[in-house]
Amino acid sequence: MKKRILIIGACGQIGTELTHFLREKYGAHKVIASDIREGEEEMMNDGPFEVLDAMNYDALQDVVINYEITDVYLMAAMLSATGEKFPMKAWNLNMNSLFNVLNLAKEGKVNKVFWPSSIAVFGATTPKQDTPQRTVMEPSTVYGISKQTGERWCEYYNNKYGVDVRSIRYPGIISYKTLPGGGTTDYAVDIYHKALKHKNYICFLNAETTLPMMYMEDAIRATVGIMEADEKDIKIRSSYNLAAISFNPEEISKSIQKHIPEFEISYEPDFRQEIADSWPQSIDDSQARDDWGWQHQYSLDEMTEKMLTNLKEKY
Repeated sequence: MKKRILIIGACGQIGTELTHFLREKYGAHKVIASDIREGEEEMMNDGPFEVLDAMNYDALQDVVINYEITDVYLMAAMLSATGEKFPMKAWNLNMNSLFNVLNLAKEGKVNKVFWPSSIAVFGATTPKQDTPQRTVMEPSTVYGISKQTGERWCEYYNNKYGVDVRSIRYPGIISYKTLPGGGTTDYAVDIYHKALKHKNYICFLNAETTLPMMYMEDAIRATVGIMEADEKDIKIRSSYNLAAISFNPEEISKSIQKHIPEFEISYEPDFRQEIADSWPQSIDDSQARDDWGWQHQYSLDEMTEKMLTNLKEKY
């Protein structure tokens, strides 16, 4: 059967690299990128692009029908730190865009949906170490609340209407290709830029704040991996735990110092500290590994080397 993919939120941190990866894999003409505004020149010239508001059902439906879309990757969302500044805006974007895509699938207009959840679904009462797949979830941010609610709706649409929706709970994602996008884990992207540019970094989290993280290449492989898995192997329809590496600002700074010995870090925790403190430190993702064969590839030091090597060209 022919595959035609729509990526919503293609200009975001993950969307940008996902679009490139899928175009390489399936051919540029089979992957339609879309976002609320035009993207970078490379993306615009590389294949089909639609300016699309994910909250506009009719406009979304038109694109789906026009391009005969089979698979939708819904990557549009307002992230944790930004969402705390604009709570209702974050809720409306994160929830309405999901309903629009789920309803298109329910009506048989698309076959398969990917929707990303996040470690933000967990809260201060969740076990911090090796957080289980099924556990207490009392998120304390608008982003986390919207993701937890979204998980319940995904499972509901699968149970009630047979919608083939697949999801993973992303940890912090680290990439050299796109700038930080307003997430609490984004210090781990920004720190590499500042290390090369200024040889120092003022961190908005304290030195011991351990969080689950992942290099972008691993995140993209997981995203495409779950979408390409056999339907019978996807046993969880809310969202799968996903993990790779966990570290704190002190550990990442030591990893950087192996390449830039003069690099220094200092700490000025802000409102994001409270958000980070409510999240797990490490994740048990054995179910994703067992069900559809997930495996991460990058360690902290391997990621640091890739980040610094590629960012050096910018500075």
